[in-house]
Amino acid sequence: MITAATLTGVCPECETDLTTPPMVNGETLSCPECMLTLRVEGVAEGTLSLQMVEVQLRDWGQ
Repeated sequence: MITAATLTGVCPECETDLTTPPMVNGETLSCPECMLTLRVEGVAEGTLSLQMVEVQLRDWGQ
């Protein structure tokens, strides 16, 4: 039996193949290619289902 220490997925925006350490639903990561923030929507058989997260830019009053 092989235990996978990593998960794989594809960025929904730029279609870059991603490899991550074990993650769970709701965790976020950044795509190294397009820098988008992605959220884990599900994990099935070592494959991540990823969804783009709309990031609100904060206005620090500058």
